[in-house]
Amino acid sequence: MTGTAMLEQALAAHGLVLRGGFAPEAADGLPPLPDGGAARWLAMAGVAGSSIWEHFQASSAFADGRPDPLDRWSREIGETIAVRFGGVALFPFGGPPYHPFQRWAERAERLTRSPLGLQLHPRYGLWHSYRFALALPQPLEGHDDPLDPVDLCLRCADQPCLRACPVDAFTGREYRVDACAAHLESQPEAACRGSGCLARHACPVGQAYAQHPAHARFLMNAFVRAVQRRRA
Repeated sequence: MTGTAMLEQALAAHGLVLRGGFAPEAADGLPPLPDGGAARWLAMAGVAGSSIWEHFQASSAFADGRPDPLDRWSREIGETIAVRFGGVALFPFGGPPYHPFQRWAERAERLTRSPLGLQLHPRYGLWHSYRFALALPQPLEGHDDPLDPVDLCLRCADQPCLRACPVDAFTGREYRVDACAAHLESQPEAACRGSGCLARHACPVGQAYAQHPAHARFLMNAFVRAVQRRRA
């Protein structure tokens, strides 16, 4: 079994997906590996649709009532897998400073920037995310998505995503976070709070990967709590 297959298997045990990787440069600022050497590969680990939901929902982090359960679950898994492969786990949370996950993602996979500001994957559409990255001692081989990397948004003449939000939080130039959060707070029964962002649902790409309603509700409620904490 190749190193790529072994890592894919380790991630799949938790519903996670290997989301590509690349050879890092000094400017990426990666920490040294446990043996003191430099990382030769940065592998991205993430989610496609609700691939993690069953696993996360069954975890102690989900049920213990403490803050940030998904981040704590991700950290435990990422650090465990990193030890197994002689690497270091890096996370998109826990800062500042924050690691440049958006830039890393664009180097690891064939992504395009959607009018919503979210990265569009040619298979998963807007229903994907990254939970951690693994700085590894050896390059991985044999991981490539053959899908056409042409900008799917430019080929989408109607761009229904920009018309679906009930409060016009997405303008095509910016994401009006406050308008989105205010709507979710004032309308707890709103469709977007119950089943996920309507603008994301409107995108025709990756419809098969739309999040499970319970997963979507969890994430939307977490978003509202995060906004409320920032205000406090």
